[in-house]
Amino acid sequence: MILRIVIGILIGGLTGFAVGYFGKCASGTCPLTSNPLISASIGAVIGFLAAQIK
Repeated sequence: MILRIVIGILIGGLTGFAVGYFGKCASGTCPLTSNPLISASIGAVIGFLAAQIK
């Protein structure tokens, strides 16, 4: 159970970081993709929640 949660957080965080790093919007007004750390945090939370689903 713990391993699944850790893997979910890692996958979500890495995916969020990749979206924030490579998916920058041109105007800079997109809050999710304007900062890789914010998108990594949101991705980690989503990964954690997805790991809870059985």
